[in-house]
Amino acid sequence: MRTGFAFECRSWPACGGGLILVMPDPLDAFFTAWTPRVEAALDALLPPAHADPSVIHEAMRYSVFAGGKRFRPILVLASADACGVDPATAMPLACAVEAVHTYSLIHDDLPSMDDSDTRRGKPTCHVKYGQAVAVLAGDALHDCAFEWITDLRASFPADRVLAVIREVAAAIGTGGMVGGQVLDLLAERRQLPADAVTEIHRRKTGALVRACARCGALLSGSEADARALGRYGEHLGLAFQITDDILDVVGEAEKMGKPPGGDSAAAKATYPAVFGLDRSRAMAVEQMHMAIDALAALGARAEVLRGLARFVVERDR
Repeated sequence: MRTGFAFECRSWPACGGGLILVMPDPLDAFFTAWTPRVEAALDALLPPAHADPSVIHEAMRYSVFAGGKRFRPILVLASADACGVDPATAMPLACAVEAVHTYSLIHDDLPSMDDSDTRRGKPTCHVKYGQAVAVLAGDALHDCAFEWITDLRASFPADRVLAVIREVAAAIGTGGMVGGQVLDLLAERRQLPADAVTEIHRRKTGALVRACARCGALLSGSEADARALGRYGEHLGLAFQITDDILDVVGEAEKMGKPPGGDSAAAKATYPAVFGLDRSRAMAVEQMHMAIDALAALGARAEVLRGLARFVVERDR
């Protein structure tokens, strides 16, 4: 169970119980050092809540600071660190991917999408501020993300900044997150082959995770590291999504901040629905090991990234 940034042994509900160590020390230390800096940077970059028109800025801040693991920003910073880049110089990108992630959640929660009333134990953005403001808050966070990425030019050559912009844009477009969401909507209440389920999640969740993993190497200019981290990110993204699907079945509402069973109620194409819980648990572990194996060439530089791979399947929310 995670308490602040201290991690200890607990039962692993997503994988059937048993005592395990939730996070190894290097990852614990990395979270402890960098999560508060991510929070501070987001606070500094977002428009003040009182700035006119205040309702949109309040809605943006409400959603960004509604809670969350900051998994994607930490992945960006850990990738940078593994590639010899000072994580502090990659902070604009870390904040940008969190803005993109938050915008996607705001839109996913809308009545026309997943129709969710709560997220992380709080009313969703459209419940609190209305659908129109929620749509615009998501749009504004999307725009902020690319504005913030351009701040990388203070520390990196223009060609590397452009490579990052292209990587993130491709990951969230129709070939990635948006396309995955469309496929997910089309798949509701339909019987799908196994490879179709994987394709949905490879796009909807995996593409942005892969981009986060690769961006450290894009900033460092290492093509070899970019290839290795791309493979790592692909497997990490699937491990993350499979575990999410498992937790929607067996997770506790108090920890997750929303009632479990939402995917089942909507007849979504999830791993447990297609493969069953036991096979899904095994698949999450398989993807975790493949992610870790992909880091072999990075050696000791990638210890935090290995910890993240374990974390995504060991978490309880």
